[in-house]
Amino acid sequence: MHQSDLSKLSLFPLTNEADSRGHLYIGGCDCIELAKKFGTPLYVFDEVTLRSKCQEFQTEFTKRYSNTLIIYASKAFLNRALAIIFKEEGLGLDVVSGGELSVAQSVDFPPENVYFHGNNKTADELKQALDWEIGRIVVDNFDEMELLNSLAREMGVRQSILLRLTPGVDPHTHRHTTTGILDSKFGFPLATGQAETAVAKAMSAPNLNLVGLHFHLGSPIPDTSSYQIAISLVLNFAREMKTKHDFHFAEFSPGGGLAVKYTVGSQTPSIADYAEAITTKVTSLATELDLTCPKLIIEPGRAIVAQAGVALYTVGSIKEIPGVRKYICVDGGMGDNIRPALYEARYEVLVANKVSDDESTNVTIAGKYCESGDILARDVSLAPVSVGDIIAIPVSGAYSIPMSSNYNMVPRPAIVMVKDGKARLIRRRESYKDLIKLDRI
Repeated sequence: MHQSDLSKLSLFPLTNEADSRGHLYIGGCDCIELAKKFGTPLYVFDEVTLRSKCQEFQTEFTKRYSNTLIIYASKAFLNRALAIIFKEEGLGLDVVSGGELSVAQSVDFPPENVYFHGNNKTADELKQALDWEIGRIVVDNFDEMELLNSLAREMGVRQSILLRLTPGVDPHTHRHTTTGILDSKFGFPLATGQAETAVAKAMSAPNLNLVGLHFHLGSPIPDTSSYQIAISLVLNFAREMKTKHDFHFAEFSPGGGLAVKYTVGSQTPSIADYAEAITTKVTSLATELDLTCPKLIIEPGRAIVAQAGVALYTVGSIKEIPGVRKYICVDGGMGDNIRPALYEARYEVLVANKVSDDESTNVTIAGKYCESGDILARDVSLAPVSVGDIIAIPVSGAYSIPMSSNYNMVPRPAIVMVKDGKARLIRRRESYKDLIKLDRI
């Protein structure tokens, strides 16, 4: 097998292998056979990798800081099959909408381990959460605080909350995924004094129980130093609130946003690196500031599902412009993965039926949508490609599916879960009937 193929395979799910024909296998399943059976585009999720990532987060954080709850950030991708796995693995859920909340409810997820985020939760969404007796609502602004207190009063409950703070730390990621700076739609800023006002208001609200503080810097965060800076700012703020307002700091969440390796050459901290940096800072600073060590809430999304997912496409046409570029056109694109167009995200690519062949051609993988920006991967090295070949893109488990659309009226792809040589459909492919069934004439 070509050495570059070997290094690319390290990005695929943990169960990846190639057979003597050069076919890519995931979870004991031949990706070429999966493409034939279920059609393409097809998203393949490896159950072993999913569960392994859950367990790695649990282990790396709890062995350093026993009072830790790992809650999965649902926006990275959630459906009922995944929610069941997360429940079985003992994780909580971070939800940001009534829809994600409904998925959790549909599988009887323990409501006490569900945290509800978002900067503009509606009254109906908050009622849904209160009626379900959700564990925590992360309050994002003063209007929400007032609305939530009023709804809780009407329903005769006292809801436990965290306050989302914006610590003013730039994690140096893409501008569209930076959320912890001062100029952000999210949270109560520390720098303006609004965070202190929020603490005082929350503590005086009769139907709210302020139990902790939260921040989220953005995603993906490529190093651990920004977490440590923000933790210092927020824990010092907690100490100040303890002195001024007798605030009891019981829970603390430094959010998620942990980076993953998308390309062979990218450098990202390991889960153990993140765990060491975060827990060490919280423990040492809490001791220094005479704070009781709070329950720690960690919110990984991408770092759990990204590597578990692989996108499969079929090559439909090839366009070569001599001396300029060779386009390999596939049957998916920005409709099922808008990240390259939106974030300039980069991916590695393999020809799934030619894993053993030398990667001797430089090509650009183009989608089928009527946009010049519909490019999945630009200037990548591949084995010689023919019409009908299967293209595999690893690290596709996060954000591709939940951000998918029906642009150009193209149905969204099917999703399968693989394990021990067996594949089960966890979301069927949309049909044209699905696309028009909500229309009225």
